[in-house]
Amino acid sequence: MRLDKFLKASRLIKRRTVAKEVADAGRISVNGRVAKAGTEVAVGDVLTIRYANRTLEVRALQLTENPRKEVADEMYELISSTGRDEDSDAGADSQFE
Repeated sequence: MRLDKFLKASRLIKRRTVAKEVADAGRISVNGRVAKAGTEVAVGDVLTIRYANRTLEVRALQLTENPRKEVADEMYELISSTGRDEDSDAGADSQFE
């Protein structure tokens, strides 16, 4: 699955166009390598997402095309979060809007 599509489906970033812009700006890494929007994400890959005020590191667990909102957070496992702490991951992606 494409990186931008994974970020949108998992709701780590709300819109695919924003995910593409962020990836193309070099603010996302997959397995330690800077990734573009079209980079393929596989189960087990570690993604590092640098938001304005925090950095998330997550592991891809599922590659579901169109998950329901209630299960979108099951697509990844949070490994670490540094920087400003939020109550939920959903609040973090508003920094890209």
